[in-house]
Amino acid sequence: MPLLATTPVDKMNGPYPRRWWALLVLCLSLLIVVMANTSLIVAAPDMTADLGLSSSDLQWVIDGYTVPYAALMLVLGAIGDKYSRRGALIAGLVIFAGGSVMGSLVEETGLVIAARAVMGVGAAVVMPATLSLLVAVFPRGERARAITAWTATSGLAIAVGPLVAGWLLEDHAWGSTFLVNVPIAVLAVVGALALVPPSRAAGMGRIDYVGGLLSIVSVGSLVYASIEGPHFGWGAGPVAAAVVAAVGLVAFVAWELRHPHPMLDVRRFLQRPFSGSMLAVLFFFFGTYGAIYYATQFLQFVLGFGALETGVRLLPLAGAVFVGAAVTGRLTPKLGVKAMVGSGMAIGTAGVFLLVLIDQGSTYADFLAPMLLLGLAIGLSVSPATDTIMGTFPESELGVGGGANDTALELGGSLGIAVLGSLLGTAYRDELGSLVGDRLPAAALDTAQDSVGGGLAVAHRLATDPAAGTEQAQALTDAVGRAFAHGVSTTSLVGGIIMAAGTLIVLAVLPGRRRHAAGNGPEGEPAPATPEPEPGDSPR
Repeated sequence: MPLLATTPVDKMNGPYPRRWWALLVLCLSLLIVVMANTSLIVAAPDMTADLGLSSSDLQWVIDGYTVPYAALMLVLGAIGDKYSRRGALIAGLVIFAGGSVMGSLVEETGLVIAARAVMGVGAAVVMPATLSLLVAVFPRGERARAITAWTATSGLAIAVGPLVAGWLLEDHAWGSTFLVNVPIAVLAVVGALALVPPSRAAGMGRIDYVGGLLSIVSVGSLVYASIEGPHFGWGAGPVAAAVVAAVGLVAFVAWELRHPHPMLDVRRFLQRPFSGSMLAVLFFFFGTYGAIYYATQFLQFVLGFGALETGVRLLPLAGAVFVGAAVTGRLTPKLGVKAMVGSGMAIGTAGVFLLVLIDQGSTYADFLAPMLLLGLAIGLSVSPATDTIMGTFPESELGVGGGANDTALELGGSLGIAVLGSLLGTAYRDELGSLVGDRLPAAALDTAQDSVGGGLAVAHRLATDPAAGTEQAQALTDAVGRAFAHGVSTTSLVGGIIMAAGTLIVLAVLPGRRRHAAGNGPEGEPAPATPEPEPGDSPR
C-alpha cells in the first residue's frame, strides 16, 4: 500500500478503498475550524482581563474570524474545484496553523484580531474543501452516511472546543487555545497527503472572478453590518455596509444571470429542495449558535463555573448530536428530507423556548434539557439538509456547493450571535439600570451595564472598597445575575419565535415525498445538468 495517495479520484476504476480513513482526515480538519470559534467563548474572560478588552474589542476578537470565513468560502471553493481540492485543504490548514501561531504569540488587541482574521481565511479554504472532497470520494450510496459523520463532527466541535480550551486554561494562558490548533493541523496535513486522493473538477471553464468579488463584497458587508450595527449602534459605518451589501447582492444576481458560467447559478434557488435546505441551515444555526453563546455565558458568569467546568457541562450536547445523527441516518431514507429537517428544526425551536424559563435561581439542570434538544436537533436536521444541497451541484461545482452550504451555516451563526447577543445586551442593560441605577455612580453603572463580566468586575471592586463593603457588592452581584437571567429569558423568547417562523417557512418550501417520487432530482426537482453516478459507478 503506497504511503501517499497519488491516484486522482477520476482515474479510479471503483470506489476509493481508503475513503473512510479519508473521511477521518476531513472530519479532523473540520473539527479545528469549528473549535476555533467555540473555544474562544470560554477563553474570552481571560483574554479580556489580560488584554484589557472593551466590549467592542472582544466582539471583534471573536468576529475577526467570522467575516473572512463567511465572505470567502464561495470563491475559495470554486478555486479548489478548478485547481485541486486536496491542495486547497492543505493550503487552508497551513494558513490556519500560521494564524494560530500568530495568535498565541501576540499581546496587542489589533494583532490578535489580525491573527483571527488569518485563521478565518484558512477556515474559508478548509471548510468547503472538506465537503467537496467528501462528495467526490464517496459513491452516492454511501454519501449520506459520510455527510452524517461530517455533520456530527460539527456538533462535537461545539462542545469539545470549550472543553479543550477549559482544560488548557487550567494551567496555561489563553494563547494556548490558539496554539493547540497547530499539532492538529499538522496531523491533518500529513493525513491528507497519505489518505485523501487528489481531486479536481473535469472540464471546468474559467472562474467567474467578477461574480466571486461581488459575493465577497455582499456577504462580507452583510456580516460586518450585522455584527457592528446591533451591538454598537447603526452609525455611518454599519449603515453604509448594509447599503453596500444590498447593492452588491442585486449586482451579484444580475451578473450571475447573464454570465455563461456563473460562480453560483442563482436559478438554483428556484429549486425547492435547494432553497428550502439553505433556509433550514441558515435559520437553524441562527437560533442554536445564539442560544449556545449566551447559555455558556450564564454558566460561566452567573453560575460561576470555570472554563473546564463549563466545557464538561456542554458534553451532553455533543452526545445528543450523535444520537440525532444515528437516528437521521436510519429514518431519512424512510421518511424523507422534509420530515427530518422539519422535525429537527421543531425540536431545536423547543430547546430555545425552554430557555425562556431561566431566572435568577436557575441552575445547570435548567440548561440540560435545552442543550440536549439543541444537540438532537443538530444531528437530525443538518445532515439531510447538507446532503440535499450538495446533491443539486454537478461534479464541476462541488467546492461551490460546499461553499454555499457553509456560507449559510456561518452567516446564520454570525447573525444569531450578533442579533440575539444585541437583544441580550439591551435587555440586560435596561434591567440592571432599573435595579441599581440609583445606587451606583454613573461611571460604575456604565461599566456594569456594558456586559455581565463588567458588572461582576464592578461588584468585585465594591467588595474591596471600605466605603461600600461586601453587602453592597453582594447586592450588585445579585442584581447582575437577575438582569442577565432576564436578558436570557427575553432573548430566548425572540429567538424561539424567529426559529418557529423559520421552521414554518422551511416546511412550506421543501417538497414532500410524493413530489420526490414524481420527479427526477432531489426531492422531486429536475436533476442537475451533470448527472450523479449510481452506486457502483466510478466515483469522481
